[in-house]
Amino acid sequence: MECLWVLGISVGIQVVAVLYGKIAFRRQSADERCNLAYAMICSNAGFLGNPIAEGVFDSTGMMLGSIYLIPQRIMMWSEGLAIYTGESNKKAAVKKVITHPCVIACILGLFFMLTEIPVPEIVLEPVKTLARCNTAMSMLVIGMILGDIDLHTLVDRTVIMFTIHRLVILPLIVYLLCLLLPVSHVVTGVSVLLAAMPAGATTSMLASKYERNPEFATRLVIFSTLCSIPAILMWSFILK
Repeated sequence: MECLWVLGISVGIQVVAVLYGKIAFRRQSADERCNLAYAMICSNAGFLGNPIAEGVFDSTGMMLGSIYLIPQRIMMWSEGLAIYTGESNKKAAVKKVITHPCVIACILGLFFMLTEIPVPEIVLEPVKTLARCNTAMSMLVIGMILGDIDLHTLVDRTVIMFTIHRLVILPLIVYLLCLLLPVSHVVTGVSVLLAAMPAGATTSMLASKYERNPEFATRLVIFSTLCSIPAILMWSFILK
């Protein structure tokens, strides 16, 4: 039941994040709005959130955190990818999203998880090895983009407002809603903690791939990640 509650709450958070991104940042330029909308959908709940959930709520937190990530993984490579492609033709956009390698990988992963069919080691080991490279490669991409940014312009009003929305307002909404639901303390804690994660590194990578102001996207990732340290401490203290 706790897994089902976390899954349902995560789906709700994704719906809110999509609407939130469209409403809260509608006055920004097209490229900035694109990055802001995606960064609201895709947080760093996997790389950063899962270890924190495990540290605060032990192995139960890690398990619930993994369930929480399923809707986000689907949304970041479907609705999130559609934000960057900018397809006016809905059928073409849907086709491009469905045939994207990352979406196919998510579907295959869900299939093997639900069916519990064992994956042959000859396939599993190379995939694991490639997966270990993902974080390092994304950090390299962010670092190369950061190298072209003037550090004096790293922070502006839009970046600060996004960080407040991402780290304070969105998790506060989740926290208040969880108080109204008949869920356990652990479900509330994991849901709020993972909702309070900074912008995901894929924001910079997709912005660079589709040439949608990657410098601004990198500033969102870096500043929100730096600010997530005190924010996570604050939420962990409240939720523990």
